[in-house]
Amino acid sequence: MAKLPPRERILDAAEELFQSEGIRRVSVQAIAEKAETTKMAVYRHFETKDALVAEWLRIVAADYQAAFDRAEAEHPGRPREQILGLARFIAEGLPAISYRGCPFINSLAELPDRSHPARQVIEEHKAQQTRRLVGMCAEAGLPDPGQAAAEITFVLEGAQVSTQNGSIDQAGDRLMRIVEGILDRHRASPAATG
Repeated sequence: MAKLPPRERILDAAEELFQSEGIRRVSVQAIAEKAETTKMAVYRHFETKDALVAEWLRIVAADYQAAFDRAEAEHPGRPREQILGLARFIAEGLPAISYRGCPFINSLAELPDRSHPARQVIEEHKAQQTRRLVGMCAEAGLPDPGQAAAEITFVLEGAQVSTQNGSIDQAGDRLMRIVEGILDRHRASPAATG
């Protein structure tokens, strides 16, 4: 099987190491060795380790945005089903999170400096995710789409943390029931009928 180009090997190695060992513990030398290349090659493709971390998180964010795109494509004109499709994406990913944890949550814990380029990637991703979820809630006719989106976000992110720390069993099933309940409650709220 042909080897991937160096840049892709570096990103794959960085992803595996960052996920399993954390950003701060992984050296550029370790990434180079895992990618079967040199430190010089890493720096040729990524000016700094911080730039490499930011690029890795852009790729992770794109995967999450693709989940929104899939939910919209699979359920055109059915925003409730789109929201449930997004929740299902998170629920189905929980077993992997139980081992490694959410890359965004883990990265935020390691990157307290808000000016860090990777931190900015995460904040932009989360803002875009919130906008899209609020839009879905508005399209679903929920009277307070911002509040519904906030509740759903708390549940999605909380399920990931609870799965990672092992505090809740059957997290995926529970997550789906809670999101359905949020949607039902908001749809039946007095503001929805007024």
